[in-house]
Amino acid sequence: MLRRLGIPGLLVLVLGAAAPLSASDTYAIDKAHSSVEFRIRHFASKVSGRFGDFEGAIQADPAKPDASSVSFTIKSASIDTNNANRDGDLKSPNFFDATKFPEITFKSSKMTSTGKDQYAVTGTLTMHGVSKEVTLPVTYLGSAKDPRGNERASFELNTKLNRKDWGIDWNKTLDSGGLMLSDDVDVTIDLETVKKAPEAPAAPATK
Repeated sequence: MLRRLGIPGLLVLVLGAAAPLSASDTYAIDKAHSSVEFRIRHFASKVSGRFGDFEGAIQADPAKPDASSVSFTIKSASIDTNNANRDGDLKSPNFFDATKFPEITFKSSKMTSTGKDQYAVTGTLTMHGVSKEVTLPVTYLGSAKDPRGNERASFELNTKLNRKDWGIDWNKTLDSGGLMLSDDVDVTIDLETVKKAPEAPAAPATK
């Protein structure tokens, strides 16, 4: 099954590793076995967090990898750092401004193989009202059938994003010099996906 690791799922991101899958198939994210996580330096240590509400799908076409695509959406208000006060601040205009910008989205535009089961997935990451093109490194972990006969495929992504590129720039200068928070954020995404059954053809119209 899916290896725990966690990415800004950032995330985006992330999936165009469709080449090993079946043609013209859609794989939906199994949220119960997936994760979107991040780490940021705070003083001299690092603080970890996650987003609990996200969804997405991969449209796979191995015959034409460039035509494969991924879409991914994260609800910014689902941020969780295991501290209610900090989570409230992260949802505020100081950071994600979750009321004004409720979603973080990624939409792929192309995919390039960079090695065995390794892909560079390029697309638009929109966060905090800012859209930027990014290229995310994605690893295809393999596929298998579960006990119910569903085909599952898994992916992982690890990347680093500069939060200031998306206008999330709150910080505080320390009396001793330096800043409270780093600009760079480590993002980790683990995704387990499930192949969706093809839609049944529409019944012919009757007179």
